[in-house]
Amino acid sequence: MTKTLTPEFAAALGARDLKPVIFYEGQFASGTLRLWSGLGEIPWNGETWSGAGYLLGLGALEESTEVAASGVTISLSGVDPALVSAAIADARQGLPGKVWIGLLDENGAIIADPVQAFAGRLDVPEITDDATRCTISISYESRLIDLTTPRNWRYTHESQQVLYPGDKGLEYVAAIQDQEVTWGRG
Repeated sequence: MTKTLTPEFAAALGARDLKPVIFYEGQFASGTLRLWSGLGEIPWNGETWSGAGYLLGLGALEESTEVAASGVTISLSGVDPALVSAAIADARQGLPGKVWIGLLDENGAIIADPVQAFAGRLDVPEITDDATRCTISISYESRLIDLTTPRNWRYTHESQQVLYPGDKGLEYVAAIQDQEVTWGRG
């Protein structure tokens, strides 16, 4: 994914005191969750983002020049155990999630246009509950992972009937598959 930086963002990267933040947006069965790595609420991109502070974690973001599927893990630690069952019930495999990397100025305001670092679909939620704390980790996979999934669709009359009952467009495919056709001069 090509990253486009605004001039303000690029200039802020060269600043002496760099204040990076993470924005996370995830779709769940009950609605959209928007968190950021600071405290309190902050408006950005027409939405209000809730602060998760140091409780919000982000796994390694991988990027390469090759076409390869990558993923990321978002984790939230210090979660109330009562919310664990709600998290499990709301997580649906395949729902979208996004991560942006942003910068703050010295006044705590967002410097123009954080960069989208990842966009993918929810894969697997994982709950870790030990004696000291409870952590919810949600894995997201790139859409490129679909390239490794075999397709069950075939160009046959039977497959066509599943999608379009009564359609006769592929009715003779089986009859002509072994036909020898002489093309041109014989």
